[in-house]
Amino acid sequence: MRHRVAGRRLDRPTEQRLALYRNQVTELLDHEKMVTTVAKAKEVKGFAEQMITLGKSGDLGARRQALAFITEDKIVKKVFDVLARRYATRPGGYVRLVRLGVRRGDASEMAQLELVE
Repeated sequence: MRHRVAGRRLDRPTEQRLALYRNQVTELLDHEKMVTTVAKAKEVKGFAEQMITLGKSGDLGARRQALAFITEDKIVKKVFDVLARRYATRPGGYVRLVRLGVRRGDASEMAQLELVE
C-alpha cells in the first residue's frame, strides 16, 4: 500500500528521476518557459518554486543548496540576482502550468511551464 507516499515515480529509477528533475528545473529557470508532459510538469513546478524561494532568502546556505540542485552555476546566479529581485514582493506561485492538449505520437497530455511576470 502507498499510504502517505508523496511524489510520482515516472517509471524511472530514483537517480534517473532526480537527474530528470534537476535538468528540467535548470532549463525552466534558464529559458523561463518549457513544454513537457503534465506529470513531469507537476513535479518540476514544486522544485522550481523551491529554488526561487531559496534565491529570495539570498544567504550563503541557500546559495549552496541551490548549487547542489541546479546543474549550472550561471543559472544559480540568475536565480539569486534576477529572479529573486523580480519576485521579491510575491509570496509564492512563481510558476504557471498551462495544459496544451495531447501529443500526437502517443497521446500524452502536454503542459507548458512558465514563470509568471
